[in-house]
Amino acid sequence: MSTVNQTSAQQRFQLIAQLNEKVFHIDDLARLWQITSKNTLRITIHRYIKKGWLFRIYRGFYSIVPVNKLDPFFLGVKALHQFAYVSTESVLSEAGVIMQIPSSITLISAESRQYTIGNYEYRSRKLQDQFLFNSVGIKDTQEFKKAGIERAVADLLYYNSKFHFDNYSLIDWQKVKEMQEIIGYSKTNYDNHTGKIL
Repeated sequence: MSTVNQTSAQQRFQLIAQLNEKVFHIDDLARLWQITSKNTLRITIHRYIKKGWLFRIYRGFYSIVPVNKLDPFFLGVKALHQFAYVSTESVLSEAGVIMQIPSSITLISAESRQYTIGNYEYRSRKLQDQFLFNSVGIKDTQEFKKAGIERAVADLLYYNSKFHFDNYSLIDWQKVKEMQEIIGYSKTNYDNHTGKIL
C-alpha cells in the first residue's frame, strides 16, 4: 500500500474512532468517508477486510471488532438500523420471569422482521410510534436500549394479553399497570395476590 493510501486509511479509521461506534452499515461508511462511488467504497471495504481492519457481519454491515466479540443484543439492535430495543421474552427469560429460553432474541422496533446473524436468530416485533418512542421503563445501556422487567411484561401483554408468566412474584404488577397507562396500552386484568392474568 502506498504512503498516500496508508494515510487515507489511517484518517478513515481515525474518523471511526471519533464516533466511538463498533458497527457500521455501508451507507454510514460512505457518508463518514465521503466516498460517493459505490464501486470505490466496495473496493475500499474489501481491502480493509482482507487486512483485518474491518469484519463483515453480512453484506452491507461491518464491524471494527470480530463479530464473536460483539454482544448479541447490541448486534441485533444495530442490524435493524433504526430505533429499537431488547424486550419481551429475551428480557423476561434473562430475569427468570419465564423459564423457557426463547429461540430468538426478541426486539421491538417500527418493523416486523425475522433475521439471522451468525448463530443468533432475531425477531423484531412492530410497535406503533406512539408506543415505541415512549421511553418509560426502557433503560439505556452503553451500547443499546433494553426494557426493564415491567416494561417487557407490558410490551408482551400488548402483543398477547393471555401470555403465561412462570414466576409472577418477580413482577411488580402495580408498575406494569402504571406503565400500561402511561404508554397507552390497554390495561390487563390480573389477580392482585397471585399476579395471574384473568
